[in-house]
Amino acid sequence: MKNYGIEWKRRLKEGELLLGGHIFLPNPAMAEAMAHFGYEYLWIDGEHGSFDREALLAHITAVNSAGSGVFVRVVANEIAFIKPVLEMGPDGIIVPMVNNAEEAAAFISACTYPPKGTRGFGPRRANRYGSISDQEYLGTIDDSLVKIVQIEHKKAVDDIDSILEVPGIDSVVVGPYDLSGSLGVMGQFDHPDMLEACRRIVERCKTRKTPCGVSMGAPNQAFLRFWLELKPDFIFCGDEISFVKAGTESTIRKIRDFYI
Repeated sequence: MKNYGIEWKRRLKEGELLLGGHIFLPNPAMAEAMAHFGYEYLWIDGEHGSFDREALLAHITAVNSAGSGVFVRVVANEIAFIKPVLEMGPDGIIVPMVNNAEEAAAFISACTYPPKGTRGFGPRRANRYGSISDQEYLGTIDDSLVKIVQIEHKKAVDDIDSILEVPGIDSVVVGPYDLSGSLGVMGQFDHPDMLEACRRIVERCKTRKTPCGVSMGAPNQAFLRFWLELKPDFIFCGDEISFVKAGTESTIRKIRDFYI
């Protein structure tokens, strides 16, 4: 089976711009379809989406089976939320609202086996249900699992250098809505304070050679252009709800226009 986590790291080192999408709904068929439609990586939103553990596992297997990598954003930076998702064998884990180096270090520790971390041993799908030996699994998991911290608060922007010093962080992703809210300009992605915060994050990540990208909705073309000008390493853009909404509204509008 293709190792999408290792591929993510390799392709970023080679300078590729990687593109991903978001999944919010609990039906894995939609995630599978999005992978077939061309997304090479899909972000399963366990923080805001209505997923139980069974649904998360179904999404992970569906996306991988369709030939794409799959990352899961967990509910919070707590081992009780991180551990069961790790055992499902996603290609990457995204932890929300990391505001300082201590929180980043706790996340990395929860994803890493002793002696470097505190992760308990109990892989299920992660070691292909035991078809991969413990020795092989333990020898490759640190390289294959992508560990992503999400920066989405002004506190994290202020402490970005300390966060980036934490060993084990593979990528950084910006969460625009909560970041703008913490700056007092919720949803105002063109506000000077918001744009400056994004520039600072990207500049510091490039200085530290840590891959950096953004998570955003498809409709905001101006913000997308701004980010493309920053030369990010990856972009997660669009989701199944927005695509269904846009297609539905467009179809209804066209039918009514033709009828009139």
